[in-house]
Amino acid sequence: MTFFGVLVAVILFCHFKRRVRWYSRLHQLGDEGPTGPQGSLHHRHRHRHRDEERETPDPLTRARRRAAAEAGFYGHLLSYLGVIAFLGLINLFTTRYPWFIWPALGWGIGLFSHYMAVFGSRLLRERFFDPAVERELGRQRATMQTEKQASIDELSSTIAHEIRNPVAAAKSLVQQMGEDPTSIENVEYAKVALGELDRVERRISHLLKYAKEEDYSFALTNLATVVDSALSQLRAKLDAASVKVARNYIAGPTIRADAEKLRQVFANLLDDATDALGSVAEERRIDLFVEHVHRRAMVRVRDNGCGIPVDKVERIFNPFFTTKAQGTGLGMAISKKIVEAHGGSIDVASEVGRGTEFRIVLPLPR
Repeated sequence: MTFFGVLVAVILFCHFKRRVRWYSRLHQLGDEGPTGPQGSLHHRHRHRHRDEERETPDPLTRARRRAAAEAGFYGHLLSYLGVIAFLGLINLFTTRYPWFIWPALGWGIGLFSHYMAVFGSRLLRERFFDPAVERELGRQRATMQTEKQASIDELSSTIAHEIRNPVAAAKSLVQQMGEDPTSIENVEYAKVALGELDRVERRISHLLKYAKEEDYSFALTNLATVVDSALSQLRAKLDAASVKVARNYIAGPTIRADAEKLRQVFANLLDDATDALGSVAEERRIDLFVEHVHRRAMVRVRDNGCGIPVDKVERIFNPFFTTKAQGTGLGMAISKKIVEAHGGSIDVASEVGRGTEFRIVLPLPR
């Protein structure tokens, strides 16, 4: 009995040693390449090529991997059957106790794990995971399509409203001028009609600017300098409205940005803040902050104006939405587009009667 136990142990040891040697040789030929003066270079090339395939495998590479995995399993299965059959034959001639079942069971667990790794994962994925992912993607696509269609419908309706009203007014004035060509009021009618047409032209030009994909010239620039240039641009309007501006910064972080485009954003925010302060009788104030927060640059523009109602805050960045009588409703939408093109974000917090604060967050250069 002891002799046959030792014999079985020697057979198993030789078998696994041969398999380890075979896998090592296969790995050497597949990954390391030939030895010698070019071996190291060849190894690096194959290693880099393998990493690239892992990152972006094409269908042919995936098929080859699949075939190699299946061939490996079938080789494992044949080895299992051969060794267990041999052990069973030895067990038959030596003793009635079926001791070969224990190595068969232990190895069988490993074989089953190998099977599940090669075939079971695919079956589970095809049966359960892929349908669930496809259903979720379908719901997301349907939701996105619905939201996109709703946005298009709302934008189309707004554009039609913004253009139709001035055109209708100009048409009515021209008709009145035609009914009585000698009327002394025709000059005034003509001025009003031209004003309405200018209004249409401004809206169309802003719409084209919003829809156009502009080119950006990114360069290292100081954020505080950009904010100061916007402040200088709006200085005349601020002084005329008796608005005090507090610069709560000395210097700002350096960012990679298109300084001219960002200047337009800050100028637009200052312009809107000045208009919001029109209903404030005294102590009209705008606070500017340029900060470095959590490895990002932040600019805050705060006013103590009339504030924005809660139901309008969520729509403030929508195209053609405006609270101004003569506004085009595209200033904030264009500003958001510019900020997002810089990899940043813009949001607003407002309270009616207390004021509004805009926060612009921009990434710092690495």
